[in-house]
Amino acid sequence: MGSPEKNESKGGFFSAMTSGWSLFGNAMHRSVNGLLGYEGVEVINPEGGKEDAEEEAQKGRWKQEERDSYFKMMQKYIGSDITSMVTLPVNIFEPMTMLQKMAELMEYSYLLDQADECEDPYMRLVYASTWAISVYYAYQRTLKPFNPILGETYEMVNHGGVTFISEQVCHHPPMSAGHAENEHFTYDVTSKLKTKFLGNSVDVYPVGRTRVTLKRDNVVLDLVPPPTKINNLIFGRTWVDSPGEMVMTNLTTGDKVVLYFQPCGWFGANRYEVDGYVYNANEEPKILMTGKWNEFMSYQPCDLEGEPLPGSEMEEVWRVAATPPNDKFDYTYFAHKINSFDTAPKKLLASDSRLRPDRWALEKGDLSKAGAEKSRLEEKQRAEKRSREAKSDKFSPKWFDQTDEITPTPWGDLEIYHYNGKYTEHRNVIDTSDAIDTGDSQSVEFNPWQYGDSSQE
Repeated sequence: MGSPEKNESKGGFFSAMTSGWSLFGNAMHRSVNGLLGYEGVEVINPEGGKEDAEEEAQKGRWKQEERDSYFKMMQKYIGSDITSMVTLPVNIFEPMTMLQKMAELMEYSYLLDQADECEDPYMRLVYASTWAISVYYAYQRTLKPFNPILGETYEMVNHGGVTFISEQVCHHPPMSAGHAENEHFTYDVTSKLKTKFLGNSVDVYPVGRTRVTLKRDNVVLDLVPPPTKINNLIFGRTWVDSPGEMVMTNLTTGDKVVLYFQPCGWFGANRYEVDGYVYNANEEPKILMTGKWNEFMSYQPCDLEGEPLPGSEMEEVWRVAATPPNDKFDYTYFAHKINSFDTAPKKLLASDSRLRPDRWALEKGDLSKAGAEKSRLEEKQRAEKRSREAKSDKFSPKWFDQTDEITPTPWGDLEIYHYNGKYTEHRNVIDTSDAIDTGDSQSVEFNPWQYGDSSQE
């Protein structure tokens, strides 16, 4: 497989790619250490240079007294994985859970439909990898989604013929599983995030496995995304970058696409840019791809040196959809759709994220109630854990089964959960029923519990 280092002497496309990495090294030095008397603080202005880091540190969502006290509380966690060990204030959350955020990958699912319909094996990877990139526009939001309660679910059945179900299958470490399907593809993911808190930033490592099966030819695609860095958590304006390599491999043929997410340099240089190639099984470049993960992706056939073929033209394969102006949570229209009760399926599961009282209160702007409900749910989850341990019992997901498979990832081993098909059966029974659903989904009490008075049937 080609690499920037091997090809930078040739100039052209690869040379442009490597310039971003040198800028990244410089950008990381735009820090203010010992700011306000605290060590370990790094502040980065994505639109500025190294001189304005101290000015940038005074900006952001926090008032100064809140910022100082929160940093003092968090300082002891520097270097730690904070995925599930820290109780966070509700004002840094968005009214959505991680299960719902997983569903945002389905916004541009038509790209997978096109991949399935495509005869050219390399263009299949262009469409499929562009689908994987398309969600990063939504992932740049800086508010944190809620961690799901064990047994919590999210379901979607009304988008492009896609049926989507996700479930929180483990509490510690937090793990989610998801399955989506339509006539063209199936999508299966087991997700476990790993983090490293660095004082004013956090590195997020996607310890997960994502598989897409294109139904027409039974082609299986495996996706390994890049890590993400969330900058200026406490001091400065929070922003997200995902510098690194995304690899999608056709496990059926050995073809693959390797895309480099360029790091943000001084004054925003190279921010959002994605460049790379589709390779055949012999690791020869066939198609070059370039674009910005928050705007568009394009492609062009190339020669064995990675240069555009004479007479060919760059063609756009995807462009981000229009978004609501001045949206309170920076949501897309699709994010509002997956959060809405208006688009909830008939006889919504009581464990669905839409029904969470803390999420719902935050969406309505009631931070006090959202904080109180969040604390109540977390305590109830701890109580259920104590009850389960007293019975020497183990939690069993409803829609996914844990397998014996352990798969390696770049950031650690991962236990794999497999979709068991029961949700499809459940939804088919409801959809073919002659009974009229007269219930109001919003009136259903949130109920992911398996023990105690709130045990599900």
